[in-house]
Amino acid sequence: MTSASAAEKKLIDSEVVDEHAHYEPYGWHHWPKYPWPSYQFRRSLGETQEGGGTVSESFLAASRMIPGNYDSWHNEWMIVANASMARGEQAEAYGHIQTAMNCYLRAADMYRSAEFWLDPADPRRLPTFDKCEAATHRFMNWTVPKGEIVEIPYEPGMPMTGYFFRSPFGDGKQPVLISFGGLDSFKDELWFMTGRGALQRGISVLLMDGPGQGATLRRYGLVTRYDYEVPVGKCIDWLELRDDVDPGRIAVSGSSFGGYHAARAGCMEPRLAAAISHGGVLSLYDRYKDRAEDHGLAGHMKWVFGADTMKGVAEKTRNFDLRGAFENMKCPYLILHGGHDVLGVEAAKEGYQYAKSVGVDVTFILVEADTTGAEHCQHDNPTLGQELMLDWLADKFGIDQHGLIKT
Repeated sequence: MTSASAAEKKLIDSEVVDEHAHYEPYGWHHWPKYPWPSYQFRRSLGETQEGGGTVSESFLAASRMIPGNYDSWHNEWMIVANASMARGEQAEAYGHIQTAMNCYLRAADMYRSAEFWLDPADPRRLPTFDKCEAATHRFMNWTVPKGEIVEIPYEPGMPMTGYFFRSPFGDGKQPVLISFGGLDSFKDELWFMTGRGALQRGISVLLMDGPGQGATLRRYGLVTRYDYEVPVGKCIDWLELRDDVDPGRIAVSGSSFGGYHAARAGCMEPRLAAAISHGGVLSLYDRYKDRAEDHGLAGHMKWVFGADTMKGVAEKTRNFDLRGAFENMKCPYLILHGGHDVLGVEAAKEGYQYAKSVGVDVTFILVEADTTGAEHCQHDNPTLGQELMLDWLADKFGIDQHGLIKT
């Protein structure tokens, strides 16, 4: 079996023959000699089609970057993000609300990109993250229904931060998707990965920063945990107190590393009606055990797991294993995975086969290059990823999408 690290080396850490920007099966490859920044640019570029920027501004920023220089990456994204934020504020002052919303949403994702490569101890990191959140908040002020900034109790004095959006389609108690990111994605990015698509299908969304993610990690230092049914359960507790939520139709999704979290919660939290792994995995230890100190995301991994070395990270992943957990899963389960995923496809197939072998009602969708969306978490085409995940979930919730169309 091809290991995840070998697949990763093939798709990310190795250089390709063509040194010029070009298209690969996993999407646009902007700096072939610098595959890690190219991967993140592909992610940013893909999210433009969901409102997280514009194609031209993204290429403008990239054209000014020194390839492989992360200060340059930060500075150029900050320039276009600040410009978009300023345009939004001016538009709002003139009463041009839709333009303002568009600009704020673009700025939020540009700030997310600007923050990405900064060291956890870099004094620019938290202020940049603050700007990302502030831009999202300005966008949320004008959504209909208005979005809610929420703090869900977790540890004393250290809540989990999230956003709740009620779908404009449908009255009364709505189904809800609780959506988590992964190793480096957080709630503000999830709008482009799951949130918008859920709302279009009559599903409310709770976009969350769990332990090891977003604000929960940056402000409180709360690292990840293997038993993610605990934070998911606290989200369900919070949702069940609302009179606009159908408690019998609550699902969870997790993207990338969050695919493990969603699956684990689906196995151990009986109140969940469905679970989605946006990126499949069976054992994180099998994926992480061979990762070296010079891995492109080593610094972030150590931060998320609260480890000093990559060996320490690997040791902390030993309990992140779905073998022995899938036996408890009673809800329908979807694995959506890219056919040219940076992490390979074997682990996702292995997870699917194991889940199926123990009687899980599991669906496996492998997205190939001929449709685009073959990158990790469909970063090259997040629109397709949302459509596949949210149509599956709408069907599981029994939603008639014909009935959502208002004439």
